[in-house]
Amino acid sequence: MIMVMFRRMLRHFALNEGIFKRAYVRFCRPDGTEYAEFLRRHGRFYSIGHSCRINSGANITDPAYVRLGNNVSLSDCTLLGHDGAIAVLNQAYNVKLDAVGKIDIKDNVFIGHGAIVLPGVTIGPNSIVGAGAVVTKDVMAGDIVGGIPARPISRTDDLVRRLQEKTELLPWAHIIKNRTDAFDSNVERELVAMRVKYFYPNN
Repeated sequence: MIMVMFRRMLRHFALNEGIFKRAYVRFCRPDGTEYAEFLRRHGRFYSIGHSCRINSGANITDPAYVRLGNNVSLSDCTLLGHDGAIAVLNQAYNVKLDAVGKIDIKDNVFIGHGAIVLPGVTIGPNSIVGAGAVVTKDVMAGDIVGGIPARPISRTDDLVRRLQEKTELLPWAHIIKNRTDAFDSNVERELVAMRVKYFYPNN
């Protein structure tokens, strides 16, 4: 009971006052939707659209230069707004350089685990950045990119068609089709049980 009250209080102060961020992440374990709301209020982003999800492990070095559109999902990725080598170069060469850039992520974009987006990049709408990709240049609308450096490997429209065909063949397709709340814990438990039975039929 004490821990429940502690978490409730911590969540209140974090979301409403923007304080105790580390404790909030550690003890409250906010889901991506809640953490995106926290960052919308207190993350100092240029802007964050609606229906975004941001994992608490995402590393955004310069949020003031970052604009997220609607329905953007950031896994544990890194968005770099500046070149960290500048301080070294300025001192070593007795120069005064600057190397920063915006990161502009349009609507309906997913950025996978471990991906790195470099300064000066725009990611077009309806795009996917694969896990571990290093994005050094703009991503065109509807592209799926992967690799180092990231390059187009497919199109989002094609992926949606393939996944629709696969989903229709699954034993739990009827649950997916009729599900109205993606976060219903009872439905999720049923799905997990069916998937485990399907994946490991002999156990």
